[in-house]
Amino acid sequence: MLCIGASSPLFLSLHSPSTSTSSAPPRLTSRSRSPLLINTRYKHCSPASSSHVGLEQQQYQEDEDVVQSVQLISSHGYLLTSHDELALQLLKDADADSPLPKEINGVDEPAHPSALFVFYVSCFVGNIKEKLWNFTWPCAIAMLHPSLMPVACVSFFSKLAIFVSGPLIGNLMDSFPRMHSYNFLNQAKTAAQVISGIMILHALSAPDFSVSSLQTQTWFVVLLLAMSADKLASLALDVSVERDWVVMLAGAKREIGLAQANATLSRVDLLCETGGAWLFAVLLSKYGHVMCIKFACVISVCTLPLLMLLSRVVDHLSLGVVGQFTLPQSCENFHSFDWQLNPKKIVKDGWMAIKRDWNEYVNLPVLPASVTYVLLCFNTALSPGSLMTTFLIHQGLSPYMLGLFSGSSAMLGFLSTFASASIVKRFGIFKAGAVGLLSQALPLITAVLVYWTEPILPGTALASFLALIVLSRWGQMSYSVIGLQIIQTGVHPSKANLIGTIENSVASLAELVMMGLAVLACDVSHYGLLAALSACSVVAATLFYCHWLARTND
Repeated sequence: MLCIGASSPLFLSLHSPSTSTSSAPPRLTSRSRSPLLINTRYKHCSPASSSHVGLEQQQYQEDEDVVQSVQLISSHGYLLTSHDELALQLLKDADADSPLPKEINGVDEPAHPSALFVFYVSCFVGNIKEKLWNFTWPCAIAMLHPSLMPVACVSFFSKLAIFVSGPLIGNLMDSFPRMHSYNFLNQAKTAAQVISGIMILHALSAPDFSVSSLQTQTWFVVLLLAMSADKLASLALDVSVERDWVVMLAGAKREIGLAQANATLSRVDLLCETGGAWLFAVLLSKYGHVMCIKFACVISVCTLPLLMLLSRVVDHLSLGVVGQFTLPQSCENFHSFDWQLNPKKIVKDGWMAIKRDWNEYVNLPVLPASVTYVLLCFNTALSPGSLMTTFLIHQGLSPYMLGLFSGSSAMLGFLSTFASASIVKRFGIFKAGAVGLLSQALPLITAVLVYWTEPILPGTALASFLALIVLSRWGQMSYSVIGLQIIQTGVHPSKANLIGTIENSVASLAELVMMGLAVLACDVSHYGLLAALSACSVVAATLFYCHWLARTND
C-alpha cells in the first residue's frame, strides 16, 4: 500500500510557472477553473504493503475556493490523502483546457450524465423489486388473521430495528467503499426477502392460530428477524442512492443538474410504485397470495446479478467516483480499518460513535427541514402502506380496486414531480416546501372529517375517503422532492450516509410509535383514531415548517 508522506510536497502541473509557497492554499481567480493534476512522490506506509499499481488524482475546481481535504481512489487502486499538514504548492493557468467532456462543463448539466442514466436504470430495477414486495407481504400477512395485529407487529419490530441500528449502519457505510456497501446490501436484502417469503408461505399453509399465540410461533420470530434485516438493508440502500450516489454523479454544486436528478429519481420511484401496484393487483386477482409471494421472491433473486452489474457500469462511466470511500482515508486509519470487523471494538466504540453522530445531526443548519420530514412520518394511516392495505382488505375492497388506489396515488405523485420545478421557480425552494405541505394537509383533514361523519363502507363514502388520500399525494411528493434537495445541499458529502440514516432512524421512531398504537388498537374498528393522529402529524409538520420559514425571513 502506497500513500503520500506528510513531508512530500504536492506539485500541481499546469502551464504557469508562478507558485505560492504559503502554507494555506491561495484563492484562485474566477478564470482559474482548470483541473488540478497532482503529481507527487510516494513512500510505503508499511513494509508489509505490496501494492504495485500507479496512483493519480484528478480534481475539478468548480468555484473560487480551493476544495478541502479530498480523497480519491482512482481506477488504479492507490490511496491519496490531502490534509492540512501537506504543503500545497499551487500553479495557476487560466488558459488550460479541461479534460472533462464538454457536456459536463456547464453548471446546468450533471457531472457524469452517462453514469447517471445507467444509475436511473439501476434504480428502476431495484425499485420494481422493492415495490412489488412491499405490496405483496402486507396483503399476505393480513390474510393470516382478521385484525391489524400481524401486520402492525411486523412493522413495529422493523421500525424498532431501524431506530436502534440506523446510526451505526450509517457510520459503517461511510467507512466502506461505496461499491462494496451497495453490493453487500443488495445481497442481504435479497436473502432477507427470500427467507421472509418462505416463512409467509409456511404460515399460509399452517392451521389457524390465535393472536395471543402469534408471538410464540417459530416461523413468526424468524419472519420478524428477516423483515427487520430487509428494512435495514432497504433503508441503507435508499440513503445511499438519494443522499450520496446521486450527489456524486450529478454534482453537489450543480444545483439545476442535482434538482433534475432528484426529480428523475422520484419519477422512477413513483413509476415503479404504479407498475408494482398494477402487477400485484393482476397477480392477486388471478393467482392468489401464494403465487404473489413466490413471484416476488423470484423477481428478487433474478434482479440481484443485474443490479451488481449495473453498479459496476456506473462506476466505470463515472471514472471511479462511486468506487471510492465516502470518508477521507489516511494511511493510519486505512491500515487500522479492521476495527470495523472486531466485535470488541464495535461494542466499545459503538456508543461513543452513536453519540457523536447524533451531535452531527442535531447541529445541522437545515435541521428544521429534517424535523418536518420526521413529523410527516407519523402519517402511517393516511398514506399507501401496510396499515392502509390491511384496512382496505378487511373492508372488502377487491384486488383491482386496491391496485387502482395504489396506482392512482403513485401516478399523482409522479405528476407532482413535474410541477415542483415550476413551484420552486415561482416561490423559491423554501416557500415551495410550504406550498407542498399545505397541499398535503388540507385533503387529509377533509378525509378525516369524511371518515368520522359517514360510515366507511364500500360505496360513496369509501371512494371519497380514498380520493382525498390520493389527492394529498400531490403535496406529499412535492415536499419530498423539495425537502430532499434542501437537506442534500445542507449536508457535506462525507456525512451524507451518516445524516441520512440518523434522519431515517428518527423517522422510524415516529412510525414505531404509530405501529405500537396499531398493535394496541388491534381491531380494524379503531382505524379512525390512527387516521386522526396521522392527519394531526401532517398539520403539525406544516405549522412547524411555516414557523421556521417565517423566522428565517425575519
